[in-house]
Amino acid sequence: MNPRHASLAATLAAALFFPGAALAMTDAELAEVVHQRLHGDRTGACMAVAVVEKDRVARTFQCANQADGARIGPDSAFEIGSVSKTMTAALLADLLLQGQGSLDDTLASWLPEGTKVPDWQGQPILLRHVVTHTSGLPALPSRLGATSMDDPYAKLDEAALLASLGEATLSSAPGARFEYSNFASMLLSYAVARRAGTDFETLARERLFAPLGMDHAYVNRKPEGVRVASGHTPNARPAPAWNFATNLAGVGGVRATLEDMVRYVQAGLGWTDAAIGAALEKTHAPVSEQPPMGMNWMMAPVAGRTVLVHEGGTGGFSSFVSLDPQRQRGVGVLSDTARHSIGSLGSLGNHLVDASLPLGKPRRAVPADPALLQALAGEYQLQGAMKMTLREREGKLFIQAAGQDEFEMGHDDAGDFYPLQLDAVLRPQRKADGSYGFTWTQLGAVLPARRVERDAAVAAPSLSAADLAAYAGDYPLAPSFSLNVREEAGRLLAQATGQGAFPLEPTARDLFEAPAFGIEIRFLRDADGNVESLELHQAGQVLRGKRG
Repeated sequence: MNPRHASLAATLAAALFFPGAALAMTDAELAEVVHQRLHGDRTGACMAVAVVEKDRVARTFQCANQADGARIGPDSAFEIGSVSKTMTAALLADLLLQGQGSLDDTLASWLPEGTKVPDWQGQPILLRHVVTHTSGLPALPSRLGATSMDDPYAKLDEAALLASLGEATLSSAPGARFEYSNFASMLLSYAVARRAGTDFETLARERLFAPLGMDHAYVNRKPEGVRVASGHTPNARPAPAWNFATNLAGVGGVRATLEDMVRYVQAGLGWTDAAIGAALEKTHAPVSEQPPMGMNWMMAPVAGRTVLVHEGGTGGFSSFVSLDPQRQRGVGVLSDTARHSIGSLGSLGNHLVDASLPLGKPRRAVPADPALLQALAGEYQLQGAMKMTLREREGKLFIQAAGQDEFEMGHDDAGDFYPLQLDAVLRPQRKADGSYGFTWTQLGAVLPARRVERDAAVAAPSLSAADLAAYAGDYPLAPSFSLNVREEAGRLLAQATGQGAFPLEPTARDLFEAPAFGIEIRFLRDADGNVESLELHQAGQVLRGKRG
């Protein structure tokens, strides 16, 4: 459910995928891989994992702490979060194949007559925009009604959803820009159920779950024999379940066991004679190019192949599903711990997709470098939010938001700090000049923080459109991976190969930042004063590219 911004370092890794032999995994081999990634992880997560191949399915159930092994099992139903969106897409595709519409239908035509739907200078939102997150709608509806984010969608009903649509304005022309929108996906869930003439759970049960043998998958009507897994935050604290109005649940409200996901992956690879098979295949066809997407499936390049991927997360769960049609292989990972603020399930899932990709390692709690604690101490302003104070005391970091209590922070060997009492992450960012800032990740939002003293002393330069245009160009950073820089409407934008564009903020002459991504870009000039190359600083790494 929580949109996550991938770092350019991760993007680079994706761009540099190279061939690796497919593994015909046994249960024991899969268990060893998951053990390497999970054992001793400071989150305390438990995971159910499957690698699905034509002639076998490898499965394992493991926990970071062996004593917690009874927490999950084959009968455990997990919240799968946004992986639900791929199922909603399949139900939409099924209706389209029945002749009940087209991806070029307007969203308005699938909603009750008279519903107010925003447009962009007369350009309407089409269904194809909704299934590729290019509708221009906000991330969340204005009438969400949540009094806390423990169960944020519980109070939202159909009337409030449609009323929110009437109050919304589009951030860009439909189809112009990728902006992840749970709001749009809830509208699609509602619209699909309405067009089918039934409620979403009944539709999913009759057209998808039952035909594929997903006997324990559900939304709000739990089947017999299902044990509901309990969710956890990434600091190992219990997390409340998330609940959705039935017809809005296609955004992220499906619950499923590992075996349900095995059946779903098998059908997605074409190994079913169920009627829904053609609809599943339709969701895999390209719908947009930037970023490459099918119908609610991300399309990732892997060693000359295209792998379909989707991740999900709720307040206490994370999920990962991939389909590799060319290798006829799929992966499903379900976790009873929300990991989206610390990289989600990507490293394990991607390694199981292709063994050439790094597996990663458990996050272990370790003391922070005293020099880092001293460098971080100070006053900060979160972008669009409150001020925060960081203090170093007795070899530990403490954080206090304006008007709130002070919290002690833990630290792990991935370099992140985390409040012991809250579900959040503070990620230090070392700048090119050696100073530090940080990003604060909480409830799916990634907020950059600037040191107050620095901002008071240094004013950002004012640049005209012509000044910004002088930086425009393509900067190759690695084979098959480059950064396009351009000026649009008085802003400088950057766009990595296969990714969406993001704004750059000037901080000094020839120096720009994308604070939410921890990116700093320094442009370099030749002897005549013309921009000839750039350096991209992120997470302690530097990539260099000469303007093409």
